[in-house]
Amino acid sequence: MTEPLVGFERGDGNMVSENFLAPAKEYASAGLNEWRRRKVSGEKSQPSCPPLRQQSFSSDFGHAAAETYLITRLSFKLLSYLGVGYRWMTRLFTLGCYALLLMPGFLQVGYYYYFSSQVRRSVVYGDQPRNRLDLYLPKNSNGQKPVLIFVTGGAWIIGYKAWGSLLGKQLAERDIIVACLDYRNFPQGTISDMVEDVSQGIAFVCSHIAEYEGDPSRVYLMGQSAGAHISACALVQQAIKESEGKNVSWPVSQINSYFGVSGGYNLFGLVDHFHNRGLYRSIFLSIMEGEKSLGNFSPEVIVKEKYARKAICLLPPIILFHGTSDKSIPWNSSKDFVDALRGVNADAELVLYDGKTHTDLFLQDPLRGGKDELFDRIVAVIHAGDVESVAIGSPRRRLVPEILLKLAREISPF
Repeated sequence: MTEPLVGFERGDGNMVSENFLAPAKEYASAGLNEWRRRKVSGEKSQPSCPPLRQQSFSSDFGHAAAETYLITRLSFKLLSYLGVGYRWMTRLFTLGCYALLLMPGFLQVGYYYYFSSQVRRSVVYGDQPRNRLDLYLPKNSNGQKPVLIFVTGGAWIIGYKAWGSLLGKQLAERDIIVACLDYRNFPQGTISDMVEDVSQGIAFVCSHIAEYEGDPSRVYLMGQSAGAHISACALVQQAIKESEGKNVSWPVSQINSYFGVSGGYNLFGLVDHFHNRGLYRSIFLSIMEGEKSLGNFSPEVIVKEKYARKAICLLPPIILFHGTSDKSIPWNSSKDFVDALRGVNADAELVLYDGKTHTDLFLQDPLRGGKDELFDRIVAVIHAGDVESVAIGSPRRRLVPEILLKLAREISPF
């Protein structure tokens, strides 16, 4: 793994030269030893068939507590580098208020996440820390189901698989299996680690989803925000490897379509934007492994390169969704990527939502219930040609009162 820059400027202007990956490496070593222990003792990391309950609530709670401790420790470590200035304190406060306003919905989804027999939490897909995924399974078992692999956002720092629980719940009600991938976040890992984790998670789902009554021939990939960027990188990199005749862990042809929601696909145009939004240039470049690596992790730039031409025809249909009032990642990030894809004759489509913000598409609208154009479009693509499956499921119910949703939208820090 390429380590982040050892010396960089903090948000308060001071320089830091400590190796902040040391705690994460200790955790990684412990996780690897545990994995090796299970191999030696003959324990199986995956069930041969899906159990009614993957594990007890007490073991779930213990695992969640361990992950919470790790994430909290790394978060405070990160804050020590950022410097707790006025901008960060203000954003932290508004984030707390934002979460509090949406708490009625979060509590309902959280109850489903921890107590529903249709959720398989923390399925292990690799030997690295955070190599876990959650599976959301439909209630009926009348044959194999289409599968959506979802990569959550979180500014490459606070991404977590449970962020996809609302999407997983609602799509499972539409007879679709959802696999929400977790992956190493910064400072536990940098962008190449994140892309590697996501690619490994995709490979696991493609190879094992039949054990959970999923259809390996109907797999779809989706990412939101930073997750859209990471999953797009994984998809493009895999297509290039395949076009060069290299061994691949999963064939790009197994992905029927790619959905990107509110993502950024050209890092060169986002450095200054994120710096002004509070994700300081030094931190962002550390996440992306230095300024020289920006092009290597910019899908919009990669698809224009000569070495990628043979890979273009391998890419699945790509549909990008974005709100025109998105302040976190400007909507033209999606437009420019679609233009670049169309420029090399790839199958790409852009869907814009007038006046929608960064969180409207993924949080406020789903919590509002009722008709949702983005949700309905994804279901229609996955269940294309299957009228009965599209009609499955009752109308999505409201989880948060409208007044709270409007207040949350006004104070959202995203």
